[in-house]
Amino acid sequence: MFERPRSGERAILVHITQQGQPDPDELQEFRELATSAGALVLELVTGARHAPDPRFFVGRGKAEEIHALVEAEEAELVIFDHDLSPSQERNLEKLFQCRVLDRSGLILDIFAQRARSFEGKLQVELAQLRHLSTRLVRGWTHLERQKGGIGLRGPGETQLETDRRLLNQRIDQIRRRLGKVDSQRDQGRRARRRAEVPTLSLVGYTNAGKSTLFNRLTHAHVYARDQLFATLDPTLRRLTLPEGEELVLADTVGFISRLPHELVAAFKSTLQETVEASLLIHVIDAASHRRAENIAEVEDVLGQIGALEVPRLEVYNKIDLLEDHRPRLERDESGQVVRVWCSAVTGDGIDLLLQALQERFRQEHVRRQIHLRAEEGRLRALLHEKGHVLQSRDLENGDCELEVEFTRPGLARLSKQEPDLAQRLRAS
Repeated sequence: MFERPRSGERAILVHITQQGQPDPDELQEFRELATSAGALVLELVTGARHAPDPRFFVGRGKAEEIHALVEAEEAELVIFDHDLSPSQERNLEKLFQCRVLDRSGLILDIFAQRARSFEGKLQVELAQLRHLSTRLVRGWTHLERQKGGIGLRGPGETQLETDRRLLNQRIDQIRRRLGKVDSQRDQGRRARRRAEVPTLSLVGYTNAGKSTLFNRLTHAHVYARDQLFATLDPTLRRLTLPEGEELVLADTVGFISRLPHELVAAFKSTLQETVEASLLIHVIDAASHRRAENIAEVEDVLGQIGALEVPRLEVYNKIDLLEDHRPRLERDESGQVVRVWCSAVTGDGIDLLLQALQERFRQEHVRRQIHLRAEEGRLRALLHEKGHVLQSRDLENGDCELEVEFTRPGLARLSKQEPDLAQRLRAS
């Protein structure tokens, strides 16, 4: 078997369709994926085949054509825009005498490069190990030999079995670590539920502009670039609506067609923010030719993580790239806003998006009256700060009577800070 090279960025891409001509947008996305991983694309090979060949995925003739390109271009890597079986990868590597990577391996590599947080790195490593566990026999013939030699003779365990056992131990270790991180996240979610603070979760196809919209709404500085999977690690920020209601906005990882199942499973704890959100903001690239297909892919992933029942608001972003770039709201038969057209880059329509969120989360306001003694000036100042004082009447003895209006979450937060005062308000 050939020696597996340690590096390889000169790549030939292979895209096979079942019938007809390949979709130009799919080819462009494939190129962007390879470029995002750091590959220098030399050639893009396309073809059509009714069913994958069990040995090479492509036919023998197409495999020989790719082999000739590898030798002519001195390519170090061949990337397939499809999922290959371990035996297909092994057969192709033997024929091409270079590394072969399938779509899942490519996306996993991009995630490994982009993960920054401790949790994100663990999640990506877990996904990589799960993917690798089915491919231990690929390319390493020495793993098939049993240990032997002076001082190495043992019960006869093969090197392959040893590696598989060590790999499973590492997977278990990562799962335990992620369990601890997940419990910390769950504590934060429970705290927000107790404080009655709604959570919004941005979801959408990768490169739809979620992080740019997140920065526009929260004035944050999350990394945002015109590239696939610019950010992986989830970020939460507080969002204050025009009438003062406070929400928590979560920016999550982007989805993509044929997202590897290993990644969906590994990022399940991160995506839990999506499952338990009060509202999903589905960010859609309004200028994309594959808009309908991208929406369907997002729906598919939401179904995998159990988030289809969560209410959602569609935000058609990047209207600055359309001829008709007027920001607008669209409502359903009941008058509820279901769609917002805006541009996160220019800011057009952001006020309409905030208006739509205000309508969705307009809290029921409660009014309370309270009698404060003259020496309770601190509580009087606190009520002016935490609520909206509608009326204030000073009495002759220095006491005062206040009529105060709160949102229910605001009253809940006051209860944590000043439980005695909140009890007096509720009793009034």
